[in-house]
Amino acid sequence: MTKIALVTGGNKGIGFETVRQLAEQKIKVLMGARNETEGKKAEEVLRAQSLDVTFVKLDISDSQDIENAKTYIESEYGKLDILINNAAVFLDSAWFGNNVETAPMKTLRDTFDINYFGTVELTQALLPLIKKSDAGRIVNISSVSGSFGVHLDENHWLYQLKPYAYSASKTALNQFTVFLANALKETKVKVNAANPGWVQTSIGSDQAPLTPAQGAETGVALALIDENGPTGTFSQAGESLPW
Repeated sequence: MTKIALVTGGNKGIGFETVRQLAEQKIKVLMGARNETEGKKAEEVLRAQSLDVTFVKLDISDSQDIENAKTYIESEYGKLDILINNAAVFLDSAWFGNNVETAPMKTLRDTFDINYFGTVELTQALLPLIKKSDAGRIVNISSVSGSFGVHLDENHWLYQLKPYAYSASKTALNQFTVFLANALKETKVKVNAANPGWVQTSIGSDQAPLTPAQGAETGVALALIDENGPTGTFSQAGESLPW
């Protein structure tokens, strides 16, 4: 039976490459994107490569969009095998420095609406469908910027980079990963967090060393783990990262 996957923020960057790589594994991939025009353009690009990709309008900060996506997946497929929570925003003024004393409340709230609350709401809504899978996989695309361990390590390259809203939202996402993996430990569903690395995207900038295709690899690998694979982990390219 064909596996069904949903990737949020799938029309560009890491999300787009995640959609491509999953579809290349003969998986039916639903490309979630909040911008209908951009989403359909991205869908056309991948369909032209004979990949089984379908655009789904999905703004994860919109409860109605979440409900509509759930209804669509349930009626069309009856289950969901893979959920990759990739959609994210970076609204801090800059990566460099530490803005914890001045980060505007609006920046914090808008960041958490997408990076945390929207992701949690979508995941909770789709869990009944994921539990119907023979091997449900949930992958949260996090960031090493959300790691306490890294931000406490003065020798780490990221130590001087402390964009508070973005980092805090990813820390919260990591906690969600740990708790959800624990809640589902007696099921066939596995939940893991992936750090894509510093990637050439609108968030990572064109100065980053990794391409979007390389950034997608960790999340895709975690989406395809077998029954002996891990759950409740945070990693990049198979290497564990500190929470």
